Amino acid sequence: MFVSFFPQPKLFFTSAVLWSAVMVAVWFLGGAQLGAFIGLPPAAAEAPPIIGVSVFWSAPFLWFYIYFALGVLAFHAFWHVYSPHPWARWSILGSSLILFTTYFQVQVSVAINAWYGPFWDLIQGIVSKSVQATESDLYAQIITFLGIALVAVTVLVLTNFFVSHWVFRWRTAMNNYYMSHWPRLRQIEGAAQRVQEDTMRFSRIMEDLGTSFVDSIMTLIAFMPILLGYSKHITVLPFVGQVPQPLVLAAIFWAIFGTVCIAAAGIKLPGLQFRNQRVEAAYRKELVYGEDDPSRAQPATVSELFENVRHNYFRLYFHYVYFNVVRYLYLQTNTVFPYFLMVPSMIAGTLTLGLINQISSAFSQVTSSFQYLVNSWSTIVELLSVHKRLRAFEATIKGEPLPDIDRRFIERQAKEFDPA
Repeated sequence: MFVSFFPQPKLFFTSAVLWSAVMVAVWFLGGAQLGAFIGLPPAAAEAPPIIGVSVFWSAPFLWFYIYFALGVLAFHAFWHVYSPHPWARWSILGSSLILFTTYFQVQVSVAINAWYGPFWDLIQGIVSKSVQATESDLYAQIITFLGIALVAVTVLVLTNFFVSHWVFRWRTAMNNYYMSHWPRLRQIEGAAQRVQEDTMRFSRIMEDLGTSFVDSIMTLIAFMPILLGYSKHITVLPFVGQVPQPLVLAAIFWAIFGTVCIAAAGIKLPGLQFRNQRVEAAYRKELVYGEDDPSRAQPATVSELFENVRHNYFRLYFHYVYFNVVRYLYLQTNTVFPYFLMVPSMIAGTLTLGLINQISSAFSQVTSSFQYLVNSWSTIVELLSVHKRLRAFEATIKGEPLPDIDRRFIERQAKEFDPA
């Protein structure tokens, strides 16, 4: 699953994490200031934030783009020399581009959050008659938002186009790898489906989960300092009272609470999804045999196989009922939770409308990052079921014992076709 696309996967991913940590540490320990040597200095500490699309080509941003590119090229050069791989350009450079666009989308969220403050404060001033403004002032604010949104949409569309090609390259690499071992793999139940469909699903799911995970980490890095700054406006929590860094503590508690609830409610789903794929594969395989052999796919056999499909689907539907109740109830409550936290401060009159929207946006970004498992649980369930199926391929290629469920199927198939 990984060796086909990445050079020495275990070492590769370990080195990628370590190199990323080094690059982040160097950036925060002085790397951000190095841009001054080429005319791209960091923003002054007392400088107000840049509101609008121009932030994306400001000097600090341009230096970060260069810094990121240099780090990626150095990492790629090392692996190109140390362990050449035919898919290295896609697995290393392509993955790095996806990471960069993920970072860029996070910065779009930061730019929009910065826009919330002056826009909603202006609205509050207009409504309360404390600020004199014209239609042009409001149109200018809206145009500022549209400028940010236009850049974000353009980058998102181009990224999705590239990711589609990236995912297909990974699928191609897996397909070529498995087909090179096809004489040994063809005996595995549903081998054709695993090569044709599961490789596609696995690469797509891994891209989705991987991008979501990186997005969560980058969002935390970007928004946690912002949330810490807003904590000076929120000093008291409902029913709790005064605590240090209340917004951060509340975000961590709420995310852990949601993760535990969702994990407990969905603990049985991976096994049911895996069994669902097996009963579907058994039913489909009998029908395929029946196309060429009139003695196969007889009514009694087909009825029994379809009954297994029906039984498993009904079990799956039942377990998804309470899982979805817990998941959607939590996600709906999550929408109003930041406003619940701000009630004492709103009553005390310490928050403006702009601050309320900025705090709500930043809090939602941070809790969403902490809720990675909550938001991705259904996808993780699907990934686990696909991984179990492809794991049988890996075991066969490496000469390892097959998983019990695959071994029992092969033994049962051998008895069925044994002339004796």
